[in-house]
Amino acid sequence: MERKRIKIGQLGIGHNHASAKMQSLRKLPELFEVVGVAEDDDAWRNERGSLKCYEGIPFMTEEELLAVPGLEAVAVEKDGLSIVPTALEAASRGFHIQMDKPAGESLPAFKELLDVCEKKKLVFQQAYIYRYNPGLRFIINAVKKGWLGDVFEIHAVMSRYDGDNARYRKWLSQFKGGAMYIFAGYLIDLIVYMLGYPKKVTPFLKQTRMDGLIDNGLAVLEYEKATATVRVSVEEVDGMKHRRFIVCGTKGSAELCPIEPPGPEYYTRNLLVRLSLKNGNDCYPAGTHMVATGILGDRYGRQLEEFYDLVRNGTSNPFSYLHEYEMHRALMEACGIV
Repeated sequence: MERKRIKIGQLGIGHNHASAKMQSLRKLPELFEVVGVAEDDDAWRNERGSLKCYEGIPFMTEEELLAVPGLEAVAVEKDGLSIVPTALEAASRGFHIQMDKPAGESLPAFKELLDVCEKKKLVFQQAYIYRYNPGLRFIINAVKKGWLGDVFEIHAVMSRYDGDNARYRKWLSQFKGGAMYIFAGYLIDLIVYMLGYPKKVTPFLKQTRMDGLIDNGLAVLEYEKATATVRVSVEEVDGMKHRRFIVCGTKGSAELCPIEPPGPEYYTRNLLVRLSLKNGNDCYPAGTHMVATGILGDRYGRQLEEFYDLVRNGTSNPFSYLHEYEMHRALMEACGIV
């Protein structure tokens, strides 16, 4: 049976993931009808408006886009700190929200957005793509099934090298947490999803050069029986190959490194999790196993397919309004903002 498509528009093209999001939406024409794009900033229109992913899609004002007949949802891809106010305006008008991240530096403003979505029974999905990484999903399931026992340690790293990119460093420096603000949320999101909201978050924010950018950070999340460390740097040479997520428990450990395959193998390489078990289970005997968990594929594809099911079929959102708030609050604490 033919599925009823969702009419969706994109608010903003300034977010660094905006064009990739549009590419993914257009790869799913059986699920989404992209009706238009709005970008009121002439600088972004001039820089990115002619990208191939926007060919054939009408550009309009935000007011015009939100007035398109039959519009049901918006993908919010504004740059910087304007993302939450834009999403709030759309939610207030009754549109489902697929919003990129992070969710701003104001917890009250983000809470207002979530409250509006909950009151109006709107889907809110934040674009933390690691939620849909097959290797990380395997680790999450291993924790939830009890394969690793009681978790006592998580070590997570989300680094890269941008030391030679002065323009990008200047852009990052507008945020109070610098690199931590932009990148740590990917990891904190998963930690909070597995272990809940931490009892305490302690940030250690450093600069490798005096240009105003916090480019090297560590956050320690404390739980009753566990500690989790999150490291972010944009000064680590070849850092993307070293991105990792390790969970250690009383019955075993699981590690994914790199989190995403670098280079041309990005979409096609099978992600391997190193699973070490003290005792066997129904799926794996005791010992160490290199488990092929599947290819990454389209970075946003799985998430957008889930968004469709949430909107059209009313399926339960695995990432609740409360989770979105708590993980963002933990991110703000890791950035030293709250």
